[in-house]
Amino acid sequence: IEGAAYSLQVHPDPALDGYLDNLIERIAAAQEADGYLYTARTIAERNGTPEKLHDDREGRTRWSQLRVNHELYNVGHLYEAAVAHYLATGKRALLNVALKNADLIDRVFGPEKKRDVPGHQEIEMGLVKLYGVTGEERYLRLAKFFLDERGHHEHRPAQINFDNPGYMQDHRPVTEQDEAVGHAVRALYMYSGMADVAALTGEQSYIDAIDRIWENVVGKKLYITGGLGARHHGEAFGDNYELPNATAYNETCAAIANVFWNQRMFQLHGDGKYIDVLERSLYNGFLAGVDFSGDKFFYVNPLEFDGEYRFNRDNSRERLGWFNCSCCPTNVVRVFPSLSGYIYAQTDAALYVNLFIASQTTVTVQETAVQVTQQTNYPWDGKIR
Repeated sequence: IEGAAYSLQVHPDPALDGYLDNLIERIAAAQEADGYLYTARTIAERNGTPEKLHDDREGRTRWSQLRVNHELYNVGHLYEAAVAHYLATGKRALLNVALKNADLIDRVFGPEKKRDVPGHQEIEMGLVKLYGVTGEERYLRLAKFFLDERGHHEHRPAQINFDNPGYMQDHRPVTEQDEAVGHAVRALYMYSGMADVAALTGEQSYIDAIDRIWENVVGKKLYITGGLGARHHGEAFGDNYELPNATAYNETCAAIANVFWNQRMFQLHGDGKYIDVLERSLYNGFLAGVDFSGDKFFYVNPLEFDGEYRFNRDNSRERLGWFNCSCCPTNVVRVFPSLSGYIYAQTDAALYVNLFIASQTTVTVQETAVQVTQQTNYPWDGKIR
């Protein structure tokens, strides 16, 4: 839905618009009366089969296995999709679903309420986007709460299958972290959320921490292709300078997450070095994950291949049309149609040309309308007009 909404912004399509309306109706119908939305639990309970809720996955009760399930991760993507759909169409149906859910989570979680964190970061970025379209400060505060709570285990009950807090960047408070560790996509989504909070609050401890982590990633853990994640085990960052070629993981989602993070770092600091890193991941780490037809994908992107090693997800050595874990194809779908939003940036007094892509736009700088046109075949040709 998020990717389709970006597409509608630049290519209006009544058929696609109507198809999204249908999907949104189904999502709204699945939402429980208080705003809860996690169909694995809802379906089992409505079917009278709660025994299908596993203690070590969904948890028998709400919010009881946050570190291993995707109860909060899923709705983070819902929030991002809802904001994109609202901005593209002006329709509030999905946004209303998202706000109802976010209001429930705000009632449940907080400093004087339930204190826990999601095992997979994403809700932080989604909450910031809800704040952006509503102006409701509590969504920004909730995003910061989920970040601030990491590294503080004293308020949480024990949970099954949780013996490596570093895997989910929960080993230290976020403002004390200085090295990228654990699952690469989770980490990069968290760093994106931290950059959002840093930019919107101006909190220096967040700015200092995210700057330290960026230096560690770019100086010691980033492949020449802009890929991230040296280890298959845990889909994780390795030690400093641990960058093997043949066994590199370099998940497509990690390259995408690095694009998100460096866009936010640029918005925070206005320095072109972040766009350099973004561009490297976009043109190499990301594009390598998609074939020319756009319908087959690498989940994993090593730098060396002997023709035999089944490095890709689902025991494959080739790009596949789908995976038992669908995050990479669906992430690709939302990146391509959103690329126009990465080309230019502006402040009240300046216009930035960040990506060299044939394009045209009009912006207002110092109360003057400025039309910009780029003509280029970059990156195959270095000529840019």
